[in-house]
Amino acid sequence: MKQVLTVSCKLKVSDQQCIKLDALLDAFAGACQYVHDSVPKNLTNKEGMQALVYYDVRAKYALSAQQAIHAIRRVAANRKSAKSTGHEVKEFTPTSATYDNRIFSLFEKNWSVSMALLDGREKFDLHIGNYQRGKLKGQKPKTATLVKRKDGTYYIDIQLESIPPKPAQSQDALGVDLGRTDIAVTSEGEKWNG
Repeated sequence: MKQVLTVSCKLKVSDQQCIKLDALLDAFAGACQYVHDSVPKNLTNKEGMQALVYYDVRAKYALSAQQAIHAIRRVAANRKSAKSTGHEVKEFTPTSATYDNRIFSLFEKNWSVSMALLDGREKFDLHIGNYQRGKLKGQKPKTATLVKRKDGTYYIDIQLESIPPKPAQSQDALGVDLGRTDIAVTSEGEKWNG
């Protein structure tokens, strides 16, 4: 079973880059809303949605092929989630966009990322600490999410997939009973109270 760790990294952006990032987020949210409004409400299959609106999304919103596919996938996922909880998908806001390794790259050499925007690729330096560097070192991330936070800062949430090590096999077992009088009592007879 795979586990996914998300490493949130702040982007260093210039005023000109802010305009480009906002344009991409607006286009991505607009594409999601268009897909949601144009496709029958009971359709949750991403391939079915893609067959109906892919070319329209590309033409209307100037998204790359992968970005258009990710917008359609987001709508499908949101509909499935809403259906399982008995809610409705209402609207999409320009707060995030999904990336994969075709339109996003991480450069460990100078701790920067390259992302596809509406008018081509743009490079951004990362404003990160030792924790993020340690987690990202030697990794080849496959997916990421561009996020604009409420305070107006931009982050790239990089997802790292790994397979956790199997737990060590042991013949010994210890049972612990948690109670009110004694906080814990082990199967070996040890007790701890408040």
